[in-house]
Amino acid sequence: MSTGQPNGKPNVTAGVLKRLLQVSTIILVQAAILFASSGRVDWMMAWIYVSVYVSNVVINALVILPKSPELIAERAQVAENMKSWDRVLILLAGFSGLATLLMAGLDARFGWSPKLSLATELAGLGFLVFGCSLFSWAMASNKFFSGVVRIQKERGHAVVTTGPYQYVRHPGYVGYITFSLATPLLLGSLWALIPAAITTCIFVARTALEDKTLQEELDGYRDYAGRVRYRLLPGVW
Repeated sequence: MSTGQPNGKPNVTAGVLKRLLQVSTIILVQAAILFASSGRVDWMMAWIYVSVYVSNVVINALVILPKSPELIAERAQVAENMKSWDRVLILLAGFSGLATLLMAGLDARFGWSPKLSLATELAGLGFLVFGCSLFSWAMASNKFFSGVVRIQKERGHAVVTTGPYQYVRHPGYVGYITFSLATPLLLGSLWALIPAAITTCIFVARTALEDKTLQEELDGYRDYAGRVRYRLLPGVW
């Protein structure tokens, strides 16, 4: 069944509502994993994690919906022309992200990790907020910020060079990686750093493959890559 409009563009209202349902489900699943695996609902750091996630979603909606609702609608769709390797990496990243929360919850229940200091947990919170903020800045700056790797010809896909894209080529991934690595620190689990590190490796691989795709298929991207040299970390890569 098609959800498009007569002009071939996606139904924006339906897409936004679908994305709202998707994000709400993700939040509920994450909360359920944290509190079920830890065996408690009075886990303050878990509530802080969920609150930061929800706040970030609300802020994104308030900023992006008025200026680019079609971006939210686009992120709700399952792209027919997504790369096969991207489909695999997205699935792996989803599992490793949930595994991070599961490991942190089990760690909180059974006490596998040594007790982390409050300063370490607060540092984790700081990096978590930073990661969310950078991800949101990248999304607000890039109306082509799709959830999958593809050239959006139907939306007039063009290179974006403003906002954080003037510093690195994939700032959204920098934000997500920071968020992933900060989560175990906030939740006080060293063991959860293992799946978080796997998530990081997945997104580094996705960055390399996406960058190669964009250089080959998106007009103007190769010139942009010549001006903005680094993919994720200035001075390193």
